[in-house]
Amino acid sequence: MAWIYLILASFGEIFGVMSINLYLRRRTAGCLLLVVGTFGAGFLLLSRAMEVIPMSTAYAIWTGLGAAGAVLGGILFFQEPAGSKRLLFLACIICGAVGLKLFA
Repeated sequence: MAWIYLILASFGEIFGVMSINLYLRRRTAGCLLLVVGTFGAGFLLLSRAMEVIPMSTAYAIWTGLGAAGAVLGGILFFQEPAGSKRLLFLACIICGAVGLKLFA
């Protein structure tokens, strides 16, 4: 169950960053509440995951998946560039997170 919490926490990180981008475009109270809610849920789920998963592994995977998801979200929803080098290094982040899970 801890790994499920950790993956869901990563979605909190991804949607939190995307919510910041929305807030910077609209600056409404609803967008600000979305930022606080998504990051809050992500931190809560991360803390639940860390009850079982070691801190170093949990934090590295949370930030790695969050960063990878934010890059993909930027490409898919905010028209950010998707060059081959960018995607190569995105794959490196994902491989690092998988490696941490395999050898934790």
